Amino acid sequence: MNVPAPRALIAEDEPLLAAQLQHELAQAWPGLAVVATVADGLSAVRRALELLPDVLFFDIRMPGLSGLDAAVELADGWPAGRAFPALVFVTAYDQYAVQAFEAQAVDYLLKPVQAARLQKTVQKLQLALAANASSAMNIEATVMQLRHLLESQALGAVQPLQPPAQASGMAAPPLTLIQASHGTQIHMVPVSDVLYFEAADKYVRVLTAEREYLIRTPLRELTGQLDAGVFWQVHRSILVRAGSITTVTRDESGKLHLEMAGRPERLPVSRLYAHLFKAM
Repeated sequence: MNVPAPRALIAEDEPLLAAQLQHELAQAWPGLAVVATVADGLSAVRRALELLPDVLFFDIRMPGLSGLDAAVELADGWPAGRAFPALVFVTAYDQYAVQAFEAQAVDYLLKPVQAARLQKTVQKLQLALAANASSAMNIEATVMQLRHLLESQALGAVQPLQPPAQASGMAAPPLTLIQASHGTQIHMVPVSDVLYFEAADKYVRVLTAEREYLIRTPLRELTGQLDAGVFWQVHRSILVRAGSITTVTRDESGKLHLEMAGRPERLPVSRLYAHLFKAM
């Protein structure tokens, strides 16, 4: 019985570095087929879901989505019953990022890619593919690693921006009032009225039971200013008031959705945050 050759996808926004990695891979692992090379995080997710490769090389810093965010998005959309790809992050030298990867046993390559280091990575990948772990264990382990990487203070590039008081070591009180501009008006929205926040293009939607406001503060920056016990992140682009969740439903594909008191829409829950609803 012929075993199909493993297939890889490279996501790297610098063409020369992408070409170098592909060249070095051809030397270190001749049996690996690079089926696609993309230059941004959104394309990485889309092409990976189309091609279902066995190995992913994701640059940490890419336009649209970072490599880490792209991995999270991909894990959320990955088809049930299929093993998640072996994942390698590619990064410029960053001591704290490297420590975070090592703490979670996630493999990484430093730029520019060195042949000797790549050979070690190839050996790890070959062992991982040969082990052929069950898809359920495989993806759950990956999701846990990604969750811890997102939470790690070592990955400064993917952490919420901190207000000056927090940056200086002083604990800033949670945000209580949001200023949302509309034309020539500024609406003062009490945070206590907000049911959820949703990132959308260049804005963040602020939803209360009565209406919607738009603000320009990035969701990650906003996250650092809210009470984490009150607002839960349930998706890369959604923060919800936990006390206003009325029901959590699992659909036929296993994905969770929330319903909020005072709102008609259903909100998706990312696989990364499904652990918040352990009873499900």
